[in-house]
Amino acid sequence: MPVITCIDDLKRLHERRTPRMFFDYCESGSWTEQTFRENTSDFDKIYLRQRVAVDMSGRSTATQMIGQDVSMPVALAPVGLTGMQCADGEIKAARAAEKFGVPFTLSTMSINSIEEVAEATTKPFWFQLYTMRDEDYVRRLIERAKAAGCSALVITLDLQILGQRHKDLKNGLSAPPKLTAKTIANLMTKWSWGLGMLGAKRRNFGNIVGHVDGISDAADLGAWTAEQFDPTLDWGKIAKIKELWGGPVILKGILDAEDAKMALQVGADAIIVSNHGGRQLDGALSSIRALPSILDAVGDQVEVHLDSGIRSGQDILKAVSMGAKGTFIGRAFVYGLGAMGEKGVTTALEVLHRELDISMALCGRRRIDELGRDILLVPEDFGGRWQG
Repeated sequence: MPVITCIDDLKRLHERRTPRMFFDYCESGSWTEQTFRENTSDFDKIYLRQRVAVDMSGRSTATQMIGQDVSMPVALAPVGLTGMQCADGEIKAARAAEKFGVPFTLSTMSINSIEEVAEATTKPFWFQLYTMRDEDYVRRLIERAKAAGCSALVITLDLQILGQRHKDLKNGLSAPPKLTAKTIANLMTKWSWGLGMLGAKRRNFGNIVGHVDGISDAADLGAWTAEQFDPTLDWGKIAKIKELWGGPVILKGILDAEDAKMALQVGADAIIVSNHGGRQLDGALSSIRALPSILDAVGDQVEVHLDSGIRSGQDILKAVSMGAKGTFIGRAFVYGLGAMGEKGVTTALEVLHRELDISMALCGRRRIDELGRDILLVPEDFGGRWQG
């Protein structure tokens, strides 16, 4: 068993053990990948203030996200195709999150279905919704999430059209993978992944197959999905979805202060500052750089979370100290899942928790509610002074 000291250790194992097309799906951004890179590198521009001679006993990272108790201010973000990173990946990630005491968010584009994840877990999880042209399918999807006991709906706002991701196109990404000569050659080197997939509950999109008429194979599914993302999504439709859901709603994909104000108007319970992990609008600000202006715009009128770029406990500490009430991790837990399955997700959470706890203590803080900008050194122009 390799010694895991940081998230990058899990990333290296993930790359070694998972087929190339699925590792690249995780580890890529759109177009030039500028935003993808800066999501992580911009955290390096923020420094921590070390404090000494402070009582560090009795520390706790526990807090709440949308009124739900969490062991640390972290939730597992919705990630499509998680069940292709590792057999039954959504189930394994959900179980690890539940045991650790943090929320798990199931993607619309998951491999394991809502019902399969609900059957395999004992506590409510969150469900992420992509709005589709087929309004009847969306309505039925919401009803399924309700029936499964999902405790919050996360509506993704920044995928009305798909940003181009060069690696996915070159790899011919699909679920299950297309058996070309190149794919077969790569799969032959990933025998443990293949053995796991032989016993998987499913290898296609569980929230779609069997729930949409006329889909019988991967080609039908690909064609349906490509034309279904709703380019007409607007705030009126978001308000209607919120009313249809009837429970806590989190809006994901806010990167502009004006959009944050609109989220307030439709009654969001929380917003997630996110650029989709750098997979949509390349050249957009990193999430951590966009966070200050959004916090200035909404104050404490709505809970603000941050997604995109979290790779360490120090990143979590910086985001929360700047004012975020919670963070979402995507790649960080997927690295663990691809590396070691459920145990790998648990390991990723343990690494992040340990880094957060120790770094918080070295900054002279014992509880999450003690964190603030006074423990940070942030460049004066970090939020940006832009012409336009």
